[in-house]
Amino acid sequence: MSKQIPVTVLTGYLGAGKTTLLNRILTEKHGKKFAVIINEFGSVGVDNDLVVGVDEEIFEMNNGCICCTVRGDLIRIIAGLIRRGLDKFDGIIVETTGLADPAPVAQTFFADDEVKKATRLDAVVTVVDAKHINQRLKDSPEAQDQIAFADIIILNKMDLVSKDEANAIEAHIHAINPYAVIHRTQNSDIALEKIWDKGAFDLSRILSIEPQFLEGAHKHSHDSEVKSIAFTTDKPVIMGRFEEWIGHVLAEQGPDILRAKGVLNIRNAQRRFNFQAVHMLADSAPGNPWKDGEEKSSKLVFIGRNLNREALEKGFNSCLDAA
Repeated sequence: MSKQIPVTVLTGYLGAGKTTLLNRILTEKHGKKFAVIINEFGSVGVDNDLVVGVDEEIFEMNNGCICCTVRGDLIRIIAGLIRRGLDKFDGIIVETTGLADPAPVAQTFFADDEVKKATRLDAVVTVVDAKHINQRLKDSPEAQDQIAFADIIILNKMDLVSKDEANAIEAHIHAINPYAVIHRTQNSDIALEKIWDKGAFDLSRILSIEPQFLEGAHKHSHDSEVKSIAFTTDKPVIMGRFEEWIGHVLAEQGPDILRAKGVLNIRNAQRRFNFQAVHMLADSAPGNPWKDGEEKSSKLVFIGRNLNREALEKGFNSCLDAA
């Protein structure tokens, strides 16, 4: 290929706002077309359903961290895009799971000859949850790794912190990574030109942080206490029961719930119902309409610590229409 296609690795801890940012990129009127690769932690995928219905081609990889067990899938997907012709795309966006270390993800674009020839890693963009980042830096090494490897940092959820808190957080981030450009946002609202095709990935800086970066000597371990629990059902969900139940769950177990997200088939509703939560903060909204003849189903995922699968499943089942 005569021209390398730019690749943006979109990372950030669970619930920081990556999918919101991705949706903004895909719906903004910029005239660009992207191939999107989404990775999730757990066997049941939800993020692909949370991504708006647009013309882009979306590929989903589940049941593993993109930096570990499914990195081969990443190479195969990109290789498939190369064979079909990358000229119809302006860029590739790789959205990693919130538990991914971006280092080996970025390494993929240097280690595979075919991928290296056809693509150019443009930037590692890390979305940071301003409300919870201080706690994440204490209990989750992945959060620090994501900041350390970022070229561009989206300091998101600025509406949830004071100006003094924001300044302190930014100083903490700069102490970890003094080179990254920081943009403050609310609801991941940022113009595409500030994060795409910036030529921001600085290999020399990465090599100074991790000298064995190009040698495949990366070591990575996840927090074994973090678990993913997923439920699926074809039965309609009764809205009032779900709201009451999930409210109790978040109030009682919020500190242990790093992330909750779902796409629900609400009884008698013509649209999907999208639900997301980080700790005790929840957000919900109608999603894409159900298509004629489409099989309606619900998917709900919890990611966190000290999760009781039996109790959560029993609670979720109590919200279903038994008819």
